[in-house]
Amino acid sequence: MAWDPAQYLKFADHRLRPALDLLARVDADSPARVVDLGCGAGNVTAVLARRWPNAAVAGIDPSASMLERARGEHPELAFETADAARWTASLPVDVLYSNAALHWLGDHDALFPRLFDQVAPGGWLAVQMPRNFTAPSHTSVADAARDGPWADRILPMLAPPPVDPPAEYVRRLAPKAAALDVWETEYLQILEGDNPVAEWTKGTWLRPFLDALDEPHRSGFEAAYRARVAAAYPPGPDGRTLFPFRRLFLVARRA
Repeated sequence: MAWDPAQYLKFADHRLRPALDLLARVDADSPARVVDLGCGAGNVTAVLARRWPNAAVAGIDPSASMLERARGEHPELAFETADAARWTASLPVDVLYSNAALHWLGDHDALFPRLFDQVAPGGWLAVQMPRNFTAPSHTSVADAARDGPWADRILPMLAPPPVDPPAEYVRRLAPKAAALDVWETEYLQILEGDNPVAEWTKGTWLRPFLDALDEPHRSGFEAAYRARVAAAYPPGPDGRTLFPFRRLFLVARRA
C-alpha cells in the first residue's frame, strides 16, 4: 500500500492521543531497548525517546515514504525498514510498542504470541489498534463498492474486521504474562473541515481500495464513498463534525 504521510498527519493530534494513552500504561522505568513497531512517520518514536532518553530506541516500518519523513524530521533516531509480520528482534526487547499498526496484519493467533516472545523477561508489550470497523466510516467502503463499475475489483478485497474482541487477546497472551491489561476506549473526536471523516479514512483504511483502482474508477469510487460518509457524519450547527472512534488497547508484562 502506498502511504501518504501528509494525508495521514492531517489529524496528527487526534491520532497521537491514543498513542499517549497507551504509553501512560507502560510501567517501565529504565528499559535498555525500545522498539516502535509500525512507527510510520516517527512522531510517536520521538515521544518514546523522550520518555526513555537512555534507551536505544528504534522505529520499524515497511513504508519507504513514511520512513523518509521520519528520518527527515527525526535524524537523531534510528529507523529500520521491515515488515512487522516477519520482524524478529536481534536481542530481546524491554518495551515492544505498536500504535495503530498491527490491524493491518492477519493471523493474530500466531502474531501476538510471536511478538510477545521478542520481549525480555519482565519487559512490556504495548499495542493499540482501531476497532471501528462496523461504523459507517468503514462499512461505507462496502456500500460504495457495490455502487459502480469498480465492484469487481473492490468486492474481493473486502474482509471481516481485522481486530478481534478483547477477550481473544487475553486468551493469546495470558499464558506468558505476569500482568495483562486489555481495554477499549471510544474517542468522540471533534473534526473540522469539509467531510473530515472521509479525509481521515483517506489517510488509512480507504487507501488500499483507492490504490487498487485506475481513473476514472478511482475518482468515482471515492465520490460514492464520500457521499455516504458525509450523510452518516453531518456537521453540527458550529460546522464541526463528531466522529466516534473505538480503539482496543493491551499492555502485557512478560513473566
